[in-house]
Amino acid sequence: MKKFKDIDTNKFLLAITIVMFFVMYIAGMIIFNKQGFAKPQVFLNLFVNNAGLIVIATSMTMVMIIGGIDISVGSLVAMDCMILGDLMMNKNWGAWASMLFVLFIGIIYGSVQGFLISYLNIQPFIITLAGMFFGRGMTAVISTQMISITNETFSAIAQKKITIPLFGTMNKHGKMMYPFIYPSVIIALVILVVMFVVLKYTKFGRSIYAIGGNEQSAMLMGLNVKKTKFFVYVLDGFLASIGGILFCMNTMAGFVEQAKGFEMDAIAGAVIGGTLLTGGVGNVFGSLFGCMIRGTIESFISFQGTLSSWWVRITIALLLTFFIVLQSIFQKVKAKN
Repeated sequence: MKKFKDIDTNKFLLAITIVMFFVMYIAGMIIFNKQGFAKPQVFLNLFVNNAGLIVIATSMTMVMIIGGIDISVGSLVAMDCMILGDLMMNKNWGAWASMLFVLFIGIIYGSVQGFLISYLNIQPFIITLAGMFFGRGMTAVISTQMISITNETFSAIAQKKITIPLFGTMNKHGKMMYPFIYPSVIIALVILVVMFVVLKYTKFGRSIYAIGGNEQSAMLMGLNVKKTKFFVYVLDGFLASIGGILFCMNTMAGFVEQAKGFEMDAIAGAVIGGTLLTGGVGNVFGSLFGCMIRGTIESFISFQGTLSSWWVRITIALLLTFFIVLQSIFQKVKAKN
């Protein structure tokens, strides 16, 4: 029998998350069968509704693996949406130019935070807390009113249905309806795969795991810790702005209170997906399933019909506590062995 100390922490935690998701989803298919929970579109809606969160949770996974944190991403998403709305609707910018500008803002955001964290050795929580306040404040400076986005190009991209010619169902009018996704889902999944490859098969990715596992040992190995941390936060800012654009494609508006608590949803998705808060262990596909679990809980609340949406937060809090305790027990037992 394989000893506990020989179990791969990453694979163990990932397996628990995947099994939990499928158990929850199958339970939903059974409980809400009459309401249509088993329809393929309900499953695909987990991706449609959480495309932006998937990208940001992927980014958060990378940051947490290196032993950092970023609580500014929710405010950055809100600021991105407000900038997109203001540029396209008030400044008459084109959709592509507006999106490129938002990506540039994300790179600058990540560069400033990365420099302060990596080269000035300031705690990531403090810097990203300042970033959170700055982003939310700038959102209000741009506009305190909601800006609805009706730009034709942006709307066309956001609402372009990509039909999947499988598992079609007949509607009440006798028309065959096929499940669909939007371009935002394709973008999110492509980024997920790219980040998986970067983290697993590149020198940059291996450096991230090494630094998160033991920063002092990484330095002795000759790794440039400061430079790696800096680029992690630059990439984090860039990916957060991509997530902001995808989020905006879902809401088609910018307003001050948007994406509040989004950073905590991303952190929860990463932790539930098996990323250690102490760094060194994590998998972006685990974070995907963490986000899917959150989406499944939202679907449960929606199909049940009478429960408050706040039960999503309560359930996520319980799951988060469970996984944090599990991580702690896992690490202590392995250390003892």
